[in-house]
Amino acid sequence: MTLIFATNNDNKVQEIRNALNDRFQIISLKEAGINQDIPEPHDTLEANATEKSITIFNLKGMNCFSEDTGLEVEALQGEPGVKSARYADNEPEFVDNIDKLLQRMSGQANRNARFRTIISLIINGEEQQFEGICKGVITRERIGDGGFGYDPVFIPEGASQTFGEMTMDEKKAI
Repeated sequence: MTLIFATNNDNKVQEIRNALNDRFQIISLKEAGINQDIPEPHDTLEANATEKSITIFNLKGMNCFSEDTGLEVEALQGEPGVKSARYADNEPEFVDNIDKLLQRMSGQANRNARFRTIISLIINGEEQQFEGICKGVITRERIGDGGFGYDPVFIPEGASQTFGEMTMDEKKAI
């Protein structure tokens, strides 16, 4: 089955392709000939995921999926949450986002956090949503240069390394 993945983030496309092990043919927005960013105007991950997948389905009429992921930090009452990609500003620059997060976490004893992902899958015009959660902690500084986004400051539960230190296969196992 071929699915359009409603993202322009090449890192996310590679992770999904790796995770699905060729069980599906994943086509990025660029590969589908869609050269636009799809807005995430809503205040929930669920609504943003739906917005993106419905937009792609309406444009192409093909099976597709999207995701919206938020890093939710306990000590910050769930921030950055739905605004994770644009936490520091309106432009998604993760160097600035991480700087802001680490600054806001300065002096915090509670480092508990979680990544929460909502996937909106549209098959034959019918949408289904799925939720995934990965619990962990925020480090006090960047560790590792792999992955993307908040990976260098997030250690998943049960691990001793940040996602930024892990290989794609190690990250996929979690």
